[in-house]
Amino acid sequence: MTYPGNYLRVTLPLLIIYLALTSNLALNNILLGLLVSTTIAILIRPRRQHYQLHRLPGTLWAVGQYVLILMVDIIKNGLQVARIVLTPSLPIQPGIISIPSQCDTEFGTALSAHAITVSPGELVVEVGEDGTMYTHCLDATNSEQKAAEAQRLRVNLLQKIFP
Repeated sequence: MTYPGNYLRVTLPLLIIYLALTSNLALNNILLGLLVSTTIAILIRPRRQHYQLHRLPGTLWAVGQYVLILMVDIIKNGLQVARIVLTPSLPIQPGIISIPSQCDTEFGTALSAHAITVSPGELVVEVGEDGTMYTHCLDATNSEQKAAEAQRLRVNLLQKIFP
């Protein structure tokens, strides 16, 4: 069930971020920021969450691992794409592979799709009804096995972050 306080907990931080990014405290900008942040809060429909402080260290550790793995993937894949671009004679086989989401929620699937898409050389082009992510890869020769392994790791970390 959604309570009005839940909307306020999402709206106020979004409004503060909006005002910080725009650096404009004019009344019309504040009202626009309030409209935008309220609309976002309504779209995501926040639910009441009971926080458990004993889980905080494990969650923070999982967040750190997730961010580190994402950064390593971005750098590693960026170098691979640069190599492909700078050496056009390399034999590559672009293609679309399917990656099962394995996430329990749409939010988990969306975060996984984002992690895949933000890495150079890969792009999630569609997410099926069953959560399968259809991903275009610059070199699909052995990408499916690597992607499935990376997805298992992402799902494990996301389950620790968002139980």
